[in-house]
Amino acid sequence: MHTLYTAEALATGAGRDGHTRSSDGRIDLDLAVPTEMGGSGQGANPEQLFAAGYAACFHSALQLVAREAKADLGDSSVGARVGIGQRDGGGFGLTVALEVVIPALPHDQAQQLADRAHQVCPYSNATRGNIDVTVTVVED
Repeated sequence: MHTLYTAEALATGAGRDGHTRSSDGRIDLDLAVPTEMGGSGQGANPEQLFAAGYAACFHSALQLVAREAKADLGDSSVGARVGIGQRDGGGFGLTVALEVVIPALPHDQAQQLADRAHQVCPYSNATRGNIDVTVTVVED
């Protein structure tokens, strides 16, 4: 792979109850365990950051495949829900649900573009075979 860009971040403190900062300072925030996992919920958490990154990356992939198909996405959006839980064999795992909204296109065409974006998106390629990811086109 020819690397085009490398992001850097440092986590300090007590992991999920610590602090994270990107090397350029654009991300600089406190972290906290969510209340659902017994924490204070008084900060961001890694799953939120992963959801935001995946949604943005997938939306870019969707725009790329739409341009290639000469399709107008209109006012499209991508939402990501990232779940964390204990795995049956021990340890923890993630699940991802991507919800794609493309109001300008018929559902079948929108689903085809979303499925193609799932093959192109770097996050999808990184998680394939490791994390259960669903991609669903929903109505606005």
